[in-house]
Amino acid sequence: MAGFREIDKAIFPIKNVPSVVRLFKSQLEGPGEPDLALLSIVVGTIENSLTCRSNISFQISEPVEPSSLPILELHVVDEMYSRFKAIIKGAIDLKNYSKPFATRDLVKKVSDVIWNSLTRSYYKDRAHLQSLYSYLNGSKLDCFGVAFAVVAGCQVLGFSDVHLALSEDHAWVVFGEHANQTAEVTWHGKGNEDKRGQEIGRGVSARSWLYVNNRPVVCTRHMEVAALVSAINPSLNATHDAFEVGLLQQELLWLLYDLGHLKKYPMALGNLGDLEEIAPKDGRVPCKTLFKEAIQSARSYYNNQHVYPYTYQGGYFYRHKMYKEAFESWANASDVIRLYNYSRDDEEIYKEFLEIANELIPHIMKVESSGFSSNSILKKPECFANLLRFYDGICQWEEGSATPVLHIGWAKPLVNTISKFDSDVRAKVNIICAESDDEKVSKETNGSLLNNNNNNYERENGTSTKKEEKDQSTSNFHPSIEALTAACSEKLLNPEYLLQGDGSPFVGGEEQSAKQESNGNPSTSKKENEVFNKQDESKDISEEKDEEPVQEMEVTHPTIILRSHKMKELKDLLLSEKLNTQAISLHLTAQSQVQVNKKGRNDLDNVRPKRARRE
Repeated sequence: MAGFREIDKAIFPIKNVPSVVRLFKSQLEGPGEPDLALLSIVVGTIENSLTCRSNISFQISEPVEPSSLPILELHVVDEMYSRFKAIIKGAIDLKNYSKPFATRDLVKKVSDVIWNSLTRSYYKDRAHLQSLYSYLNGSKLDCFGVAFAVVAGCQVLGFSDVHLALSEDHAWVVFGEHANQTAEVTWHGKGNEDKRGQEIGRGVSARSWLYVNNRPVVCTRHMEVAALVSAINPSLNATHDAFEVGLLQQELLWLLYDLGHLKKYPMALGNLGDLEEIAPKDGRVPCKTLFKEAIQSARSYYNNQHVYPYTYQGGYFYRHKMYKEAFESWANASDVIRLYNYSRDDEEIYKEFLEIANELIPHIMKVESSGFSSNSILKKPECFANLLRFYDGICQWEEGSATPVLHIGWAKPLVNTISKFDSDVRAKVNIICAESDDEKVSKETNGSLLNNNNNNYERENGTSTKKEEKDQSTSNFHPSIEALTAACSEKLLNPEYLLQGDGSPFVGGEEQSAKQESNGNPSTSKKENEVFNKQDESKDISEEKDEEPVQEMEVTHPTIILRSHKMKELKDLLLSEKLNTQAISLHLTAQSQVQVNKKGRNDLDNVRPKRARRE
């Protein structure tokens, strides 16, 4: 374990942001592991000294020297560091534990040490409680702070296999030779429920957003440094940030970005994007690109199970009045939340979606409905389609859950928003209702799906043929034909495509469907996207041969696939010339669909602090 090395001591006293960056760079690039306790104490001391109430009048305006910080002497850090080591080592008898790998009992004992020394007379969601400075000087830690302190404590004891695991609103630890064991070390929710030492949610409980379907950010030691930097909170109050703290966080995140430690950390990329939007750095990747990188990270490493990358991007589009793009980002966020079952632990993401639905979207409607310019999103059917996709995801999130999501407070803004789109715009959206698993099973039982490609067997000349064998018989066809054939069971073929090769292979598809799939939208068939890819390859070959570019068709009839029971049953009402707003409201708030079972969602079991919004 790395400790106070001579090269680190030489950086003190710390007087400005560059000196902190040098300390972090030395720890990240030096031999051995970066020392989590040391770095948390340093940034925690700086953050708290600049955000305490007595200094508010100083922080609101920019300092004379933009990167200056209160002087931090080595002996101050050394005293806190030694105290933390003494607390951990004094409570744990290492004779009972053999290295190099931690046990569940050891992790539980370290968490006991941290947990039992916290004061109970404070609000755990207050700002600036995530660092070891807060622990050592006030016996206060938030959810993230407890988990981080446990990992730092295990590092002090010489166990390098204990690492931080982060969802979008919770933290726990992984440990063991293959990092395949998990343990709760803190709480989540309104009470201080003690689950420490237990395995994290699996199976049914893992289907809540809190555990991101077992796709958390499992940190390396360097990513744990990124986590402590990402957890820095520059806020002075609800409306002002401490300039120096924000600058420090931004510079440290760029250091970690340059060293490649944010590649698998979508939330940290989103935080950096927010900071760059506020104060962009010359020559750096723009914030818009950082938000895209966060989304790509979530898709590449976490099976697109994280919601916040899309809401970060949606918030950016909203603030820059790019409303069409904001609708698409929010719909993509809803496509992620549909993968989960809503539970009482999901309060933070519930509030996020509620704000989008009841504040941000209504504001957009108010702005766009004044003047009715030709560029208004109210005249774009793809915006209406994304609005439906947004609500469809929320309705599906509700299905199979013990607690309903939608109530009249959701229904009224939705009805008002839909009513802003003229009937001719709504009519241009091609709505497809996906079959539920129960409906598919019912049809299969009745023998109605004999020719469906999803069957294991197909009837052919009175005999049964395995699907795999039949696929082999068509494997010599052109790839475009193979992909087209595979997708025919899911879509209606477009006559213009068959006759002239124009547009989408399927009715109502156009480029919008391909675009949705490229953006990670699970509502679009992968088989269909494969057809588009093959079609594009054919176009490229044709253009090289004939030197005549193929004109792309404008998207005028986007396709949306509704998957939730509530939205599927609303299809006719949504497309009717005159909206029956009362019927829509009643149907949305009906609780009969809440208990509808979905594949993999049966038998539902009955912090990080709130992400600071910089809107």
